Amino acid sequence: MSLSRRARLALALGAGVAAVALAVAASCLFGAQPVSLRAAWAGVDPDAAILFGLRLPRAVLAAIVGCALAAAGTALQALLRNPLAEPFVLGVSGGAALGGSIVLVAAAGLSRLAGTAGALLGAAPPVALGAVLGAAASTLLVFGLGRIAGRLVPEAALLVGIVFNAFVAGIITLMKMLVPPEQASRLMYWLLGAVGYESPSTIALGAALVLASVGVLVALSAKLNLLTLGDEEAASLGLDVRRARAWVFFAASAATGAAVALAGMVGFVGLIVPHLVRRVVGPDHRLLLPASALFGAAFLVFADVGARLAFLPLGTEPPVGAVTAFLGGPFFLWLLRRTARPAPEVSS
Repeated sequence: MSLSRRARLALALGAGVAAVALAVAASCLFGAQPVSLRAAWAGVDPDAAILFGLRLPRAVLAAIVGCALAAAGTALQALLRNPLAEPFVLGVSGGAALGGSIVLVAAAGLSRLAGTAGALLGAAPPVALGAVLGAAASTLLVFGLGRIAGRLVPEAALLVGIVFNAFVAGIITLMKMLVPPEQASRLMYWLLGAVGYESPSTIALGAALVLASVGVLVALSAKLNLLTLGDEEAASLGLDVRRARAWVFFAASAATGAAVALAGMVGFVGLIVPHLVRRVVGPDHRLLLPASALFGAAFLVFADVGARLAFLPLGTEPPVGAVTAFLGGPFFLWLLRRTARPAPEVSS
């Protein structure tokens, strides 16, 4: 007997919450320095400082970023009707990184003239706003240039995104020569994709923006089901295609911009997670989108734990973006091969 949609949604959300809790617990427990939970709960240092001051905030930050990227990837795949679409590949993450970098460079220049104003401009809210605007602009650029003869061609949009990412990487590299060393290291942060140790106010701001953006995408999940049918079919079913697409564009761009502002260009989360979740819950975006958001949060937390532990004997730690690229690159090529495979011929 098949379960109702509500029952399947409850199961998917319950499994996602459990996965996030398990990932956060693993992030808090494992690291270079052993931690006693009993001592940490009792407020004994250094256990309490490590657990509550470093590892728990870092796990929460990774969960926020993973949630945003997985939800945005799910929405963009529906809009493009292409399984290869995701924020990093499409250049949306690159646009967000460029927008944030422009704010940082402007802040560095302004600080030479008026130190206080420059510091305010380089704070988390303006940088996040620049990242969101950059993500929105790059989304419009990719989807605009991806149109051929008035129709959106998914393959062309993907190609535009890949080229745009390379362009952005070059621009940000040039920007590093225009700012002081401390700002140059922050610009490099955009390209590497690393989950660091942000202040509670920055984490709270990022969480609020991501929750609002993902909430909008979840509210639009039924309309995403219609958009996957194509513009003409969706319009014939009574959907205002232009308005629905605009809301999805804005929400996916805001989620990606917030993620990039918090952790730089972390790639392939929006590619891997929706595909794995889709195999379990099916293509209905009313189930797929919230489940992908939760499992995306768990995925990036686990990836960050892996990055932390992988080279522990060497006393170093790669950025989590390197781990997701290591996993996502072969996954992308496998999907590309699978998507391009010709359909079997039917003998008469």
